[in-house]
Amino acid sequence: MADVKQQGHAVPEAEGAGAAASPAAEGSPLAMDRAASGPAASSLHGKLRTWIRDVVISVAVSLFIITFLYQPVRVEGTSMQPRLRDQERLFINKFSYRVGTIHRDDVVVFEYPRDPSKSYIKRVIGMPGDDLRIDHGMVFVNGSPVAEPYVAKRFADDRSLAETVIPAGEYFVMGDHRSISSDSRDFGPVDRKFIYGKAEFVYWPMADMGSVR
Repeated sequence: MADVKQQGHAVPEAEGAGAAASPAAEGSPLAMDRAASGPAASSLHGKLRTWIRDVVISVAVSLFIITFLYQPVRVEGTSMQPRLRDQERLFINKFSYRVGTIHRDDVVVFEYPRDPSKSYIKRVIGMPGDDLRIDHGMVFVNGSPVAEPYVAKRFADDRSLAETVIPAGEYFVMGDHRSISSDSRDFGPVDRKFIYGKAEFVYWPMADMGSVR
């Protein structure tokens, strides 16, 4: 931030030889001390105030971003491999679902329905009203098989699930690592009120940096 300098006021000198000198006359030690310390102290206080103001603004903006927009989170576990790995750091968008809608294939973060103190990250497979079934690992939605390029062959399984209709306001979620994931096949569809973020961007480690798809 650029400093703004104020123009100084010109002080007229006393006229005539009989003008009385002040106790702090020019050239006296007291006058020199004031000249040296006054402007310096004022400058230091001004810089301190500017620094404190900038820190307060930075903290306020950071809190706003974390509270309402983006939040950094750490992945724990391997149920979303190969896209998300254990201990990766990513940003989730907390604002997206406040104004927008959840879409199929979104990778979402939600409070675990059986213990809201825990958060899970999974992929949305079934939408409200969908007719869903799983036949030996193959997912069918509304009678059609679902192409799932995010599920690696080595992580597939042969579990089946009887046909079910996803209730209104709920979402069927699954992990990409199907053979180890605990998901809606175990705890059922997730109510919309538990879903609070969309996984957006992996920022660490740098080798895995990129958008979450």
